[in-house]
Amino acid sequence: MVEMISLLANPNQVRPKRFWGVYTKLKIFNMTNYKKVVYLDADTIVVKSIEDLFKCQKFCANLKHSERLNSGVMVVEPSEAVFNDMMSKVSTLPSYTGGDQGFLNSYYSDFPNAHVFDPNIPEEVLKSRPAPEMERLSTLYNADVGLYMLANKWMVDESELRVIHYTLGPLKPWDWWTSWLLKPVDVWQNVREQLKESLPGTGGGKNPNDELLVKFLFLLPFCALLFCFYRSFVQTGGSVCRTSLCNQIRHFYHIIRSSGTVAYTSVSSSSTINANSQFPNSAQNKVPAYLGAISVFVCFMAAVVSLGISISIVPRQVMPWTGLLLMYEWTFSIFFLSFGAFLHLIYLWGKREPGSVSSRMDPIDSDSRKGYRQASSCDIVTWYYGLGMAFLATAAPSLPCIFGITALFMRLGLMVVGGLILAAFMTYASEHLAIRSFLKGLEDRNTTRSRSACFLC
Repeated sequence: MVEMISLLANPNQVRPKRFWGVYTKLKIFNMTNYKKVVYLDADTIVVKSIEDLFKCQKFCANLKHSERLNSGVMVVEPSEAVFNDMMSKVSTLPSYTGGDQGFLNSYYSDFPNAHVFDPNIPEEVLKSRPAPEMERLSTLYNADVGLYMLANKWMVDESELRVIHYTLGPLKPWDWWTSWLLKPVDVWQNVREQLKESLPGTGGGKNPNDELLVKFLFLLPFCALLFCFYRSFVQTGGSVCRTSLCNQIRHFYHIIRSSGTVAYTSVSSSSTINANSQFPNSAQNKVPAYLGAISVFVCFMAAVVSLGISISIVPRQVMPWTGLLLMYEWTFSIFFLSFGAFLHLIYLWGKREPGSVSSRMDPIDSDSRKGYRQASSCDIVTWYYGLGMAFLATAAPSLPCIFGITALFMRLGLMVVGGLILAAFMTYASEHLAIRSFLKGLEDRNTTRSRSACFLC
């Protein structure tokens, strides 16, 4: 049964924005149609029967941080007199949180001295003594995840847990990313999946309002990929880049044949190419000294923007795997398109660079260059770097799951290590790719680059 109630305004001028309506919680004290009211915050989950709570007397809550009552789980004996008294003091009593919890701590100022609620006291004993004004609930009725996080296990008897409270600030159990950080969120998700269709949007944890959006978000990048491929396929007259890998292998073969070893292109911190590069020295000298720094900056900005856009468009309350897949799909799509556009601009920059480039080569090297030109229409090296970034970006947050680590700080530590490795790889790859694009632009100044069905190249 759901009853609609009016909101109770928060009288505090200094308060978090999300606390604008939390004083409405005080209305449970005025629900005089009921003998007892058990209140649970939205970020709690009941894992075992809590019928014992109805044995509480006038007011029960749990004590946190030694001296602060937590209003996430409360048992109230409704009283119009108590409610009216609260309303008369709501503007004068201070609230250390700027919300209802701070007010209740001021109203029940002696709560830390209350006795602990014992549900096993015989009924005869309860009737023989006056009902206490306040009672403290044990941690079993309000076990916040901080108790799990610190020791990577529940610091109370897990078999006796009644209510789990997800109190870690923005890490709420309904947000898909929380499940990948906090193991106790698995309890919430398991209950969510088992919900029956008793209310709209609860069956199997699905929200019909998000289903259409999720399908759209899944399909849009794939449709864009197919469209770009089809467009490039038509522009090439039906040719595909299936021979590019063979051309790349042929290019390596000619290099080995000419020098005996494969001369890999290397990039220094000053954004220059070494003498063994596949490009002439005159072209190397035209590379701007600041190109490497610009490319690294643009690469990381593209990553941050892609991540921000993905977080903003992926619904928060989807299932964990759905949210993770959507996040990866959109982050990769936006990043590769934006950074690919930057590399294309660098290519055009090199192509418009004034001056001439010497291209004296021996016959074998000329044969090698021929193979390279054929391969350049579908740049395998670019794909190597792109797949490398994608692999590291996937592996970094997956390391805790791979190693079976459930402790929050260990999980975050492994993610940070993976992120640092990814950042180092992105730094090298972005600088290298920008210089390659610039030099290819120099090389192609007097030629028309053929279209490729591989639209990213």
